[in-house]
Amino acid sequence: MSAAPTPSAPGGGTRFLGRELSPLTQRRLRNFRANKRGYWSLWIFLTLFIVALFAEFVANDKPFIVSYQGEIYFPAFAAYPETTFGGDFETEADFRDPHVKQLIERDGWMIWPIVRYNHRTVAWDLPEPAPAPPGGEHWLGTDDQARDVVARLIYGFRISVLFGFVLTVISAAIGVSAGAMQGFFGGWLDLLFQRFIEIWGGMPILYLLIIMASIVEPNFWWLLGLLLLFSWMGFVGVVRAEFLRARNFDYVRAARALGVSNLVIMFRHVLPNALVATITFMPFTLAGSVTLLTSLDFLGIGLPPGSASLGEVLAQGKANLQAPWLGLTAFFTIAVMLSLLIFIGEAVRDALDPRKLIAGAPPPEPGAAGDREGDRTPTPAQSTGAAQTSGAAGAPGAGGGGRS
Repeated sequence: MSAAPTPSAPGGGTRFLGRELSPLTQRRLRNFRANKRGYWSLWIFLTLFIVALFAEFVANDKPFIVSYQGEIYFPAFAAYPETTFGGDFETEADFRDPHVKQLIERDGWMIWPIVRYNHRTVAWDLPEPAPAPPGGEHWLGTDDQARDVVARLIYGFRISVLFGFVLTVISAAIGVSAGAMQGFFGGWLDLLFQRFIEIWGGMPILYLLIIMASIVEPNFWWLLGLLLLFSWMGFVGVVRAEFLRARNFDYVRAARALGVSNLVIMFRHVLPNALVATITFMPFTLAGSVTLLTSLDFLGIGLPPGSASLGEVLAQGKANLQAPWLGLTAFFTIAVMLSLLIFIGEAVRDALDPRKLIAGAPPPEPGAAGDREGDRTPTPAQSTGAAQTSGAAGAPGAGGGGRS
């Protein structure tokens, strides 16, 4: 969906990443592109994510390239001592130090990122106590620890999306596998799994997080592992229902009669039918995962202190009501991100729904399946006209229509 399909040789179908797309996939892509809100939301979200993915090149307290005495250095990728640039100390050079700047600019030059701060850099030269209001140096101001808000938003956006994406993908893999096993085999396996899910789903996850935070310091992987224990259950019901419906179809019985193994039938023949509902569910799960991490960081039981987090910026806005830019910035960032994900999810749902016709979608090509005279579905007006015609033809005295 993020890249436009390219036409193949004359007489062939549309190709994408070297593979030929089926007519059904092409129709779904056309339906997705016809939903302008979801289509442009996808591009905006991908642009923001790619920018945040390379956050070190957008917001960093180290320059990209340093040229000193004819030598080229890359501080963003390697650490250099201050003595490399004519300083007195063997420690890593602080390129924001006026003395180091003067040494380098005397015999060279530097290329800086757009934002000259990362999410941990403390601005020691603020003209007023932190949190400082927005200005020319800090576009969205600083937080109560004199850290640049723009830099923390960029890094926080990246870690939130990556956390939600990893959690969603792994949860989908576990949930799809469990739902497939339940729906395909049924019987006692399905019954026991359903009772286990009912018991496991009743566990108080918030209390478990609080207990874990009191024992160990939560980090990215601890939170991911704990939330994975519960997030996979949302996919089970959708996939289980699809497998329960499809396991008695004729093609499944034919495959069994031919001696095809159960795993091949499940994951090669039945699973593609269940993936439509799963893919439709995934954007909304991603939005929920991002919201969950933001909520935990806001409560103080999420990522470690000092980590770039949207929830931490929101908590600072609550603690510093005299600095409204903190709360407003975090609120609008979260609102825009979740709105884009919801719009994408709605577009994917409509594109995969065979019962929903998107306005503006191109009509089927002449001569294609479904456009033949015998396959057409009559409109209400056509049905009414046909009924009136048949009634007139069958009425007594109407051109001999009443005689046998």
